[in-house]
Amino acid sequence: MNLRQLLCFLAVAEEGSFTRGAERVGIAQPSLSQQIRGLERELGGALVERLPRGIALTPAGRVFLPEARAAVQAAERAARGARAALGLDAGELAIATVRSIAVGILPDSLRTWHEQHPEVTIRLHEYRHRRPLEEDVRRGTGDLGVGPRPTAWSGPLVELGWEHFVVVLPPSDPLAGRKTVRLRELADRGWVLFEQGFGLADVVTAACARAGFQPRAAVRTAQSEAAARLAAAGLGPAMVPDNIVQPGLGTAVVGIDPPVLREIVAYTRTAWSPPAGAFVELLKRWSWGPPPAAGRQREGASAAPA
Repeated sequence: MNLRQLLCFLAVAEEGSFTRGAERVGIAQPSLSQQIRGLERELGGALVERLPRGIALTPAGRVFLPEARAAVQAAERAARGARAALGLDAGELAIATVRSIAVGILPDSLRTWHEQHPEVTIRLHEYRHRRPLEEDVRRGTGDLGVGPRPTAWSGPLVELGWEHFVVVLPPSDPLAGRKTVRLRELADRGWVLFEQGFGLADVVTAACARAGFQPRAAVRTAQSEAAARLAAAGLGPAMVPDNIVQPGLGTAVVGIDPPVLREIVAYTRTAWSPPAGAFVELLKRWSWGPPPAAGRQREGASAAPA
């Protein structure tokens, strides 16, 4: 069993097709099929069932998949660590994060990184929720995780700053001219909410619960940018991080009283690689909002869990 065979198996399993798997690995389909047949002979049974359209994993293939993925990730970590130890500039920096942070916080730092280190490729692993992000960083996915403070983290962790949430309204809304709004004032409205399982859904639900109500959905989405656009179109208020609201959206952005905040940190499994440490230094220079005041506001921030 070798790494090439594992890569071919993962490509077929994750793409659901020998044709797309071959394209992903960059080899001809007969060569890919030969690699998988060799792997199956060594293991003593079929891993992949060929169907008229696509493929299906056999029971053995389903058991083999997570272990094969872990082995490939371990090999990638080993290669990145060796390149860093040898002082090589070229390579890849893998960053695991939640989707809203990938949209709102990372782009400026990624642009600066590319200007300073054009030879180092960035690979983003994006997650809908903080929990699978934390689990995958524990398993070694990514050189670092960027997101809300993880639960009971034992590895290196750097506090970056605080995200501030705002309410997005159409310019014609009666509350559009206000500097701040209390969430309770929006209790009777239909909201632009996030789908269950999307991390920001927990933040909105917790904030509204502290305000004494459960928001009613007018529309749901799994995209933070889409929520702001839908709110701007008048479908209902949306609560989003202020950093994802793009200039020129044609919307009213109103602060929340009391503030709703979320602490953002960077963390890694065992030790910072040189590229990961350098990227964290770029993140520290991002325009973070002010930290919460003592007492009630800090307690409110801790209740925004995702």
